[in-house]
Order: sequence, then C-alpha cells, then structure tokens
Amino acid sequence: MNTTILEQGLHIIAHSKSATGDIWHAHFGAAAIAACFFIEENGVSLDTAQRIQQQVEAMLQAKSLPATNVSAPIIHSATAEHRILESLATGIDDLHWVGHNVIYAALSLKAIRERNGWNSEATIHGICALIESFNKTIPGRSWIGYSVAEVKRLEITEHDQFPVITTAEQLSKFVLNELASYPAIYQAEAHHDLIGHMLTFSHALNILFDLGYSSYSERALTALFKVVKVLRGMRDLKLDKSMELHSPVDHWPLVQAKRSAWMPIEKEYWSVDYAKYDWDFGHVFKFPFSFYHHLNRAREEMESAVENFRYVICSE
Repeated sequence: MNTTILEQGLHIIAHSKSATGDIWHAHFGAAAIAACFFIEENGVSLDTAQRIQQQVEAMLQAKSLPATNVSAPIIHSATAEHRILESLATGIDDLHWVGHNVIYAALSLKAIRERNGWNSEATIHGICALIESFNKTIPGRSWIGYSVAEVKRLEITEHDQFPVITTAEQLSKFVLNELASYPAIYQAEAHHDLIGHMLTFSHALNILFDLGYSSYSERALTALFKVVKVLRGMRDLKLDKSMELHSPVDHWPLVQAKRSAWMPIEKEYWSVDYAKYDWDFGHVFKFPFSFYHHLNRAREEMESAVENFRYVICSE
C-alpha cells in the first residue's frame, strides 16, 4: 500500500474547500485513495498496478494543494474517526449531492484506519468541515423525471419493494442487480454518472459497515434508496423528451454512452492517458474501485452487471 498517496489524498479532501471555495476538488483526493485500495484489493498484475500508479501520481501532481503547517497538533486515529463520524451524523439521514458527504467520509475513514497512526489536527478539522458543509444542501443537480425539489421530498414506501438489507453482501448484490437492469445507459450526469454514484454511495455504506459503524450504514440506506428509485424510473428511457430533464449540464437528445472494450482490471484500460479527460473528475479511479468491491463481495459472475459497467466507466 502506497501510504504517501493515501496521505496526499487525505490532504486534498481536508483542504479542498478552504483552498478552492467549493466541495468538489475533494473528488481528486477521494480518487487517489480509491486508486490505492483498488490496486490492493483486486490482485491486478504488476504492469497494471504500475500503470494505475502512474496515472494517479500524474493526477495528484496536477491537482495538489499547498502544504499546511507540519508542526500543527496531532491526534490519534481513534479520535480522528470519532470526530469524522460526529460530523457525518448531522447529515447522514438525508440525500445530499448524491451521497458525497458519505463517500468522502467513508474513504477518509478507510485511509485513516489503514495508516493507523497520528493525524494532523488541521487535516481532521478540514475533513469534518467539508462533511458538515453538505448539511442542508440539495440531493443533486441533474435528474430525469424528477425536479430537485421532488427528489428532496421523495419518500420510500413498501410499494417500492426494496429488500431488507442487513449485510454488506446483500447491499452489493442489490446494487449490482440494479446496474444489470438497464437496457441502455446514456452519457449524462443524470444517467451514467448517477449510476456510477449509486455504486460509490453504496460502497461507502459497506465501508462504514466493515469499519464497525453499521448503524451509520443503516441510517444512510434511505438516501441511497432515493437514488435507486429515481434511476428505476429511467429503465425505459427513450431518446426523446418524453421525460422531463432537470440539469444545468445535460440536454436532449441524450446519446448512448460508449462501451469500454477493456475493464479496469486489465492493463489495456490504463494505456489511455486519462489526463485529457481530467481523469473524469476522479471517477476513472472511484467507479472501478466501487464496482469491483461489489463484484467481489457478491461472489457471483453477474455478467449483465459487468456488461453495463462498461458503459459507466470512461472510454475512448
């Protein structure tokens, strides 16, 4: 495990808001952490691992933030985890920006647990402030068939027939089955990108479960189900204006996403210089990490889910 990359990822997450004024530059810190664990947990070949590391190092060089005071007070990992969870608790019951408060928190906690050492007070304070900044924010900005206000008011009822989920394995199988259910996937923040975040959001819940914080994972299920419920309404999406599109970036007509010939565990996938796509805002690393987590957890081939994932990931 490359702990230097983990530290750089945590640094970006912690200081992105103060350095850039928004919550989104933290994507690249989360992506760096995801890349490390993707290599570690999937047994990729040495050549593939080196290609991934070269890509993530190039991303970090381009997206790095200024160093902070190295003499700042330090706190132990257990205290750091407790403080991050306290910050997450204030907003975990609602859907905020398709779950990024939970995603950032879970990846930070996983990296901190892996490092198992002392952490800068400034870093932990920054992570907590970032997570708390999601409170009272919108569920997301791009939706098909629902307005932002409608997603915010959306309720989960017994008619939705969501399963009872008590284990990480159950959640992984559930989201992979949802992924497999789409007859077509379209290149849009409101479609392929939202499907990708269904994977990363649910993965974040599994991380919390694995770290021993199952009560937090359970609390976030309703917010995740809202994302799934909206996506279910798009299964029969047509290339016309038959459904309302609410998005500042997506426009009719939507175009079907390109199919990736290679999967991220194959070295050929990483032969592309993803810098020209701005590493797809970090999703080049985040989406594969979450997808393969679910696939490994499900312990089933799930060929339809694998095929549909080819339309979610970045491809040329």
